[in-house]
Amino acid sequence: MNDNHNNQITRRQFLKVFGAGTTATAAALVGCKDKKQDAAQDEYRKQVDPPKGKMTYRTNPNTNDKVSILGYGMMRLPNKAKEKEDAPDVIDQEQVNRLVDYAMEHGVNYFDTSPAYCQGHSEESTGIALHKYPRDSYYVATKLSNFSPDTWSREASIKMYHDSMRFLQVDYIDYYLLHGIGMGGMEALRNRYLDNGIMDYLLAERKAGRIRNLGFSYHGDVEVFDYLLSEQDKYHWDFVQIELNYLDWEYANEINDRNTDAVYLYGELEKRGIPAVIMEPLLGGRLSNLPQYVVTEMKKRDPEHSVASWAFRYAGSPEGVLTVLSGMTYMEHLKDNLLTYSPLNPVSEEEKVFLYDIAKEIAGMETIPCNDCKYCMPCPYGIDIPAIFVHYNKCKNEGTLPHNNGDKEYRKHRRNYLIGLNRAVSKARQADHCIQCGQCEPHCPQNIRIPRELAKIDKFVEGLRRNPFLFSNLPNDKTQG
Repeated sequence: MNDNHNNQITRRQFLKVFGAGTTATAAALVGCKDKKQDAAQDEYRKQVDPPKGKMTYRTNPNTNDKVSILGYGMMRLPNKAKEKEDAPDVIDQEQVNRLVDYAMEHGVNYFDTSPAYCQGHSEESTGIALHKYPRDSYYVATKLSNFSPDTWSREASIKMYHDSMRFLQVDYIDYYLLHGIGMGGMEALRNRYLDNGIMDYLLAERKAGRIRNLGFSYHGDVEVFDYLLSEQDKYHWDFVQIELNYLDWEYANEINDRNTDAVYLYGELEKRGIPAVIMEPLLGGRLSNLPQYVVTEMKKRDPEHSVASWAFRYAGSPEGVLTVLSGMTYMEHLKDNLLTYSPLNPVSEEEKVFLYDIAKEIAGMETIPCNDCKYCMPCPYGIDIPAIFVHYNKCKNEGTLPHNNGDKEYRKHRRNYLIGLNRAVSKARQADHCIQCGQCEPHCPQNIRIPRELAKIDKFVEGLRRNPFLFSNLPNDKTQG
């Protein structure tokens, strides 16, 4: 996090790349939160229903499964409204059922879940929603999410595997993954899967047909990724799940030096003929909440489709991609993605250049690479880590982050930031309550140094609270603090 970064300079550089034709429009819209949100709502209000029977499918070369290019990620399921702020989240099963029914009606047949999702309730909810359908009409993917040391034993890991089938109400799993390999490096791989004999057990389960496809999802230390691929003759990975989007293609390592660029990950899978399942095509929504001057240029090129559709088209274009996962909480998001993939129009080479220029621009904004996956939650001290990061990133992207280095609109931006923060995160759950215990950091798939970033934001917010009248003597600043 670099609070001295000047977003207006970045904006000028961007307009040099794409021409000055959008300058007036961008100047009118950039940083205007209300207009931006209204535009997004207008986009969904104009949304047409996606066609049936037009879904794009890819064939798994190992099993000949005909898989929908849009996969349903059951990570961000809708919750019921809370009567009290501190009440636990409860999945809205009726809404989940409606979403799954609509997805199935429009050709989606791949559903990805985990024992770790939705505070442990995603598998059960997924099983309820899918159970009424013929078993051969959908593919279910889940994971051995044995992150905690008390699940590393052979017995505990096997129990987790069988619990998954029980919650999902199935007697076999179509796509089973080692979850989040690379997190914790080679030591974690040995503790979770190798030294306890679990890999041998899973290979036997695949041979018995209770696992149809065996793979892994990757985050973190690339040494682990490379090691498992080097053992392809032994393990015969049927698929691998990686993070791929137009920002991470070449800038994942630049944004976070603990991540690996997707161009390398996908290339290693492609040369071995291993199908790729794609996660985080939107980077937790960051690629659908772009600066307004970027949105304006995207809309000029394609006024009929959403900003998010660019990212989904990009992620689904490589031929080695089996399916692209999206955590769709709302019907509007599901319909939008169905419109993108029914059928898929792959990005052209010229469009790739356009997206890579945007990626270069975004990489220079130095936002926190949080995907709002909530793996870091719950915090034992009640801090809403993802919401704090999401609010900071939103203001950074919109160019409304207040600076004390000559920002003529400092007072307005300061006021909007603090009010927005208090609306997004209750005061008892903000960064100043972090005690730097570090319990969250090992669980972050993006390898964010969470306590460090929270401390920086705490310092930044405290500075805003102490300086309400900074630059109040500037003649053009009439905003009330």
